[in-house]
Amino acid sequence: MTLGPLIVQSDRTVLLEVAHPESEEARHALAVFAELERAPEHIHTYRITRLGLWNARAAGHTADEMLETLNRYAKFPVPDAVEIDLRDTVGRFGRLVVDRDDEGLVLRSNDEAVLTQVAANKHIAPLLLGRLDDTSFRVDDWARGSLKQQLVKLGWPADDHAGYTPGSPHEIELVEDGWALRDYQRQAVEQFFDGGSGVVVLPCGAGKTIVGAGAMVAADTNTLILVTNTVSARQWRAELLRRTSLTEDEIGEYSGETKEIKPVTIATYQILTARRKGEYTHLSLLDALDWGLIVYDEVHLLPAPVFKLTADLQARRRLGLTATLVREDGRESDVFSLIGPKRFDAPWKDIERQGFISPAECFEIRVDLPYDDRMAYASASDEDRYRIAASAPAKFDVVRALVRKHADERILIIGQYLDQIDEIAAELGVPKLTGQTPVAEREELFEAFRNGDARVLVVSKVANFSVDLPDASVAIQISGSYGSRQEEAQRLGRLLRPSSTGVTASFYTLVSRDTVDQDFAQNRQRFLAEQGYAYSILDAADVLADVDA
Repeated sequence: MTLGPLIVQSDRTVLLEVAHPESEEARHALAVFAELERAPEHIHTYRITRLGLWNARAAGHTADEMLETLNRYAKFPVPDAVEIDLRDTVGRFGRLVVDRDDEGLVLRSNDEAVLTQVAANKHIAPLLLGRLDDTSFRVDDWARGSLKQQLVKLGWPADDHAGYTPGSPHEIELVEDGWALRDYQRQAVEQFFDGGSGVVVLPCGAGKTIVGAGAMVAADTNTLILVTNTVSARQWRAELLRRTSLTEDEIGEYSGETKEIKPVTIATYQILTARRKGEYTHLSLLDALDWGLIVYDEVHLLPAPVFKLTADLQARRRLGLTATLVREDGRESDVFSLIGPKRFDAPWKDIERQGFISPAECFEIRVDLPYDDRMAYASASDEDRYRIAASAPAKFDVVRALVRKHADERILIIGQYLDQIDEIAAELGVPKLTGQTPVAEREELFEAFRNGDARVLVVSKVANFSVDLPDASVAIQISGSYGSRQEEAQRLGRLLRPSSTGVTASFYTLVSRDTVDQDFAQNRQRFLAEQGYAYSILDAADVLADVDA
């Protein structure tokens, strides 16, 4: 009998032995309900969290299935405490139900003690209008979202069965001309509708927009789509016109530039959260039409004010689309309670094996700082050290070498700091794109990159998400947002859309050795390590010698 690759510990941590022959399949099964915390070379550390267990349960996984994963791959017996705790935690999901009767919203439970406990909570009591019987309380009509938020914080996530307004009917059909929904896309739409509302997690390039279109077809109703920026809005519009029966007259853009309200309206998060004299000036959009479906693109980037607005939209179906549920602000529980739990999740490597996203290799290149930069770093304040390390000019030689190495490929150079972006773009003589670039110019630059007129493009974080650049096969990350796992995933995602060349994508991260830049890089890589991507560590001197040879 072969001992498994997992060591399950009583503190809910799980150690994965990377070199074990079953490590890949164990990682795949474990990622359903556990979160990767650390990913050094040989032993990866996962933690079983309450939210991870509840998301797995909402997606249809049972406690028995999760325990079977642990028992099957464990090197030693799973501690009794872990089994008991896992069953108890999973069993909490759905013990409370938000329902509806002829009079309005009701909070129900067959466990009178739990119902009495939560009703006495100082944050929940004001949301309730009175006890109906031993198993139910009347809930104030406006409080559906707030109640679910508070229940998650108490550790009693409610299953929402209160239903949704159908919205004003608006017929939408897919136009499958030479293409069809992939099996995983169809499954994602079905599981979303079966659950009512929630989040679909798919890799970048795997067709999240198509899942959104499929949900719109299933709903056949007025739809509000919320996106990250105007470029994203126009890409959604173009994709809907290409993939569905919708016409230009049926799709409106609501952004800083245009204010159109049509049966399908695509709005930016920025416009929805814009304030004047302390008031949200565009809230009327949420009630402008009788929306039956609200789609949240890149839901992991949902601005905090939108959570508050979403709490009042619980009667409308809500679909969140994302490549990762990781949020660096720790508000994953708000996504769970207000948008909905995870309904479908396809591991990145699974989609890659099916040929729907490009394979990719990840490299971390460590650069030695020269003496003067090392001394400046050593004497700097804590808040300045990352900028000094991340924007070190010593990285530029490596960037130039990599551009020469991949001379026949489309290359994105991605940075955090505008002066660094300006300098590298000027030195290479290539165009740059930042948040200051007008929307029209952004679209022109992206189009020039797609058609090959611009082979190298230097971009800021505005290109982290919702940008369709299918022939980008190389990304060189020169600096980032500290230790952001979601940003790392989004940046690799720029390379995963299948390209016409079929080459394996190369994702390079340049870090300054023995600095916080290197420390942050390890944290950034955690999500991708969980998805099965391994980083090869290279020395900058070796890279330069190899390219110049």
